[in-house]
Amino acid sequence: MPSSIRYLSVCSGIEAASVAWHPLGWTPVAFSEIEPFPSAVLAHRFPDVPNLGDMTAHATWPIRSGDIDLLVGGTPCQSFSVAGLRRGLSDPRGGLMLTYLEIAQRLRPRWIVWENVPGVLSSGRGRDFGSFLGALGELGYGWAYRVLDAQWVRTQRHSRAVPQRRRRVFVVGCLGDWRAAAEVLFERESVQRDPAPRAASRQGSADDAAPGAQAGRWWDGSDCAATLTKQNANGAQRMPDKDNFGAVLTTGYRWQNNRVGLQENDAVAALRASLGSSGFSEMNHPVVAQANTLNQFDTGERDTHAVAFHPTQDPISSADGSTHCMGTGSGQGNATVAIAHAMTVRRLTPRECERLQGFPDDWTLIPWRKRDASDCPDGPRYKALGNSMAVNCMEWIGERIAAREAR
Repeated sequence: MPSSIRYLSVCSGIEAASVAWHPLGWTPVAFSEIEPFPSAVLAHRFPDVPNLGDMTAHATWPIRSGDIDLLVGGTPCQSFSVAGLRRGLSDPRGGLMLTYLEIAQRLRPRWIVWENVPGVLSSGRGRDFGSFLGALGELGYGWAYRVLDAQWVRTQRHSRAVPQRRRRVFVVGCLGDWRAAAEVLFERESVQRDPAPRAASRQGSADDAAPGAQAGRWWDGSDCAATLTKQNANGAQRMPDKDNFGAVLTTGYRWQNNRVGLQENDAVAALRASLGSSGFSEMNHPVVAQANTLNQFDTGERDTHAVAFHPTQDPISSADGSTHCMGTGSGQGNATVAIAHAMTVRRLTPRECERLQGFPDDWTLIPWRKRDASDCPDGPRYKALGNSMAVNCMEWIGERIAAREAR
C-alpha cells in the first residue's frame, strides 16, 4: 500500500473528504459531481483534479483497476431520509447505492468509505441496507458500520469536534479483511473478543464538586463567575469597590421590597415565577441569570450595583433618548437594566455553517455565474453545506485508516 493513498470521490459535493484527508498527504485522483454549484466549488478549490461527472457513466471513465486505493462517497440520502419519501432503492437516487457497488467491483480499491443518513438502517425494513452490506461481502470486502455523531468526533485538527448534532451511518470496507475495517470504526479492544473483567461495584464515590463553584469570588478574567447568593435584600451582588466599574456581575432577579423571599440554602433561583398567593407577588418576576458589565454613567457618591431586568418598569433612558445598557441605583433597588423583548431567531450565516461542518472559512465563497466571489449568493452555499459530510468525521476515519496501514 503506498504511503499516499489515492482515492476516487463520488457524489463529491464540496469535498469534505479532501479537506479532511489533505493533511494526511492523500491524493484525489478524480471527483464525480453533477450539481452545478458544488462542481464550481470543486473547480475553484481543486483546479488540477478532474470532475468526471455522472457516476452512472463510470464505465467510460479513464480509471482502471489499480489506479485507486480507496473509494469514498455519500450517495444521495433523500430516498432513505425520514424527511423524504422513504422510497429506498426504488428511488433512482437510492439506486446510486448500487452504482457505488458497481464502481467498487470494477476498480477493486483496497478500502471503501460510504456515508448515509440513519434512515438507511430502517429503509425497506432494513432490507435496503442489508442488500448493500451483502453485496459488499459478495465482492470480497469485509465491512463494519457505525453511526457517528459529529458533535462527539474529535481529531487532531478538531480537538473540540464541531458544534452540531449530525448523526450519520458510516460503512468502512477492506478487501478481504473484516478485522481491518472493524479496527477503523471501533477501538481494537472491542473486537478482540477479550473483554475486561467486570469491575467491582462501589469502588469509590465521585469527586467533591464544591471547589468548582468558586463561591464568593469575583470574576477576574480567568475564573468562572461566582455562584449567585443573596448578598443583600435587592438580590444584586454589590461591588467591592464603587470605583471598580469594569467588574462583571451576575444577577438573578430583582427584589423590590427588601424581603428575603422564598429561597433555600442561601441560593438565588435562576427563574422565579410570580406566586401570587405567597404575599410576595410583586417581587417574583422571572428573569434568567446572566453576566453583565457595569457601565459608568453615574459619578455620584451612591453605591453603584447591577440589577436584573424588571419586565413591568420602563427602561431608564438618557437625555438624548437612548437607552442605557445598565442602570445604576442608590441602594434602594430603583434602577433597571434595559433589555430588548424582541424574540427572533437569527439565521446562521454561510460562514457559520461552514464552521459547523468543519470547513475553512469561506470555503464555498467562490465566483459564481459571472459574479465575483464577494457577490456569491447564500442560497447555493447553504444547500451545498447542508448536503455535505462533516469534515471531522471524515478526518477521524482517515486517521484510523492511515494508522491501520502503518502497522
